[in-house]
Amino acid sequence: MDIGITRLSSKGQIVIPASMRRGFPEGTQLLIVREGDRFIVKPLDELEPGLKEDILFAERTERALQEFKEGRFIRKNHADFIRDLESW
Repeated sequence: MDIGITRLSSKGQIVIPASMRRGFPEGTQLLIVREGDRFIVKPLDELEPGLKEDILFAERTERALQEFKEGRFIRKNHADFIRDLESW
């Protein structure tokens, strides 16, 4: 087990110590889970495909909800919405 110390920046960023980053190329996507005061960090490509898709979907849904709360959406009537949906 490796143990390191890092610091949370004013932008909410943390740096993983170099000794712990070995073997992970730049741009590697990491899943981070918070459980109480613990954080679990795991490479996204190590997850089962179904779970990875679920997590990515949840992330997109959370982002869409935030955009909606901020008023960044297009209001459509039912017919236009269905037409757009069918074009996908």
